[in-house]
Amino acid sequence: MTIDKIERTIREFSEAGKKMFATSSFQTHSIPLLHIISQIDSTIPVYFINTGFLFAETVAYKNEIADRLQLNILDTTPVVTKAEQKDRMGRFFFASDPDHCCFLNKVQPLEPVIAKHDVWINGVRADQTDVRKSFKDIEQVRSNFVRFHPMLDWTKQDIYRYIRENNLPRHPLDMLGYSSIGCEPCTHKPRFDDDERNSRWFGLKKTECGLNTTLINKEESR
Repeated sequence: MTIDKIERTIREFSEAGKKMFATSSFQTHSIPLLHIISQIDSTIPVYFINTGFLFAETVAYKNEIADRLQLNILDTTPVVTKAEQKDRMGRFFFASDPDHCCFLNKVQPLEPVIAKHDVWINGVRADQTDVRKSFKDIEQVRSNFVRFHPMLDWTKQDIYRYIRENNLPRHPLDMLGYSSIGCEPCTHKPRFDDDERNSRWFGLKKTECGLNTTLINKEESR
């Protein structure tokens, strides 16, 4: 989707009285969309899903971007405390049940945000996973709520071209070879033959945290 079309779509939502929000993991590939939003309407709330397991570099990068782009950034935090996020053996769920860990730290905290809005601006790209490849630019999730995917047809090359052209900073761990950066326990530096998402949940048949799968299904069933 071109920048002009992204702007036109956001303005159409606004003129229709739709309450919008965006989410961001504040990785390098997140920054073009955040920059575009800042140029269109910097009052749109951007939710930073702060799981409490993130790299310190991610939090610092978020603060840098917030200051630079003057965005309206809000944190979501888990309802369930870290002390309660352990199995019967005393292991954190990220080690024994990563799907449940993602639910507690990402999906559940976003549910009340969705309940208060009409449009979720989400920066997923079709070239990231098979799940995302099946998405449309605008997904009608339920009768009064849609997901807008403005970056769906952008490629990794498009992302880095935009960053260079607009002189935007990259995530410090990206500079060290991390291609997809999530929670620290579930992120590793990929090998030379790994694709972008293989640096997450290494060794598991898992490529999504639930924000683009479980949460969608839950909303559709309401």
